[in-house]
Amino acid sequence: MNAGTQLRPESLSWMLDVGNVTGALSQASLLQPLLCATYFFLIGLYTALDLLAPTWPCINRHRLHPDKPITWPNIWTTLVLTIYNHMLYIFPTTVAQWLWRSPTPLPREAPTLCGFLLGIFGCTVVFDFQYYIWHLLHHKVPWLYRTFHAVHHQYNQPFSLVTQYLSGWELFSVGFWATIDPILLQCHCLTTWGFMVFNVYVSTEDHCGYDFPWSMHRLVPFGLWGGAPKHDTHHQKPGTNFAPFFSHWDWLAGTNVHCNDKDNSFSPLLGNSRV
Repeated sequence: MNAGTQLRPESLSWMLDVGNVTGALSQASLLQPLLCATYFFLIGLYTALDLLAPTWPCINRHRLHPDKPITWPNIWTTLVLTIYNHMLYIFPTTVAQWLWRSPTPLPREAPTLCGFLLGIFGCTVVFDFQYYIWHLLHHKVPWLYRTFHAVHHQYNQPFSLVTQYLSGWELFSVGFWATIDPILLQCHCLTTWGFMVFNVYVSTEDHCGYDFPWSMHRLVPFGLWGGAPKHDTHHQKPGTNFAPFFSHWDWLAGTNVHCNDKDNSFSPLLGNSRV
């Protein structure tokens, strides 16, 4: 398949041609259930690995902290806040979209493969910059850290359920950028869905606590992708590695630290950490 090939299989032509069907399918009504399903599938998978790791050496050897198992109290505490956030923020927002947003017909033409991949890449780059600035400010400004971001740093050894162990403000702001970036870049709805799912995947992988051979930071060359090891280091050394995905902003700003680097820039705001 070359870069100009259309992602529009003939088997799906019926869906693209039936206006009364596509008109009833809004992007909002399709996207949120897909994101929730993707997220809960991933954390379910990683949590199963966490529980098996202490007795399965083939799994435990890939953990960043093989000598510190994830306990049931860790799982329940983070799971409760995750469900609370989904019920209090995400579910009402989804219902509001269903009720108030007019149906958005799916375009008849799919994006090219090149446009699809470039759109996801572009959204990821923009989101990475936005979150780097947001993250840096929430560590440098004491009021922002204490009020909004400190809850995420209660765990200095992240695991998958820490991904959405967040304050409501952080959940809202991160979700806002992930939603608005495809609009700013005028992405096709299929590209938007692809970016959203990819964003959920890499965000969960960042917090998973594993260094697998297929992890993103091993697939992307030249150390351009931070991945789970860099974000794990950030939770232990909160004055470093602020970018969520790529490494270039931390390199340019001098906040990049490798996992085995010695560093004295621990945040004085960090309270008692768990795990």
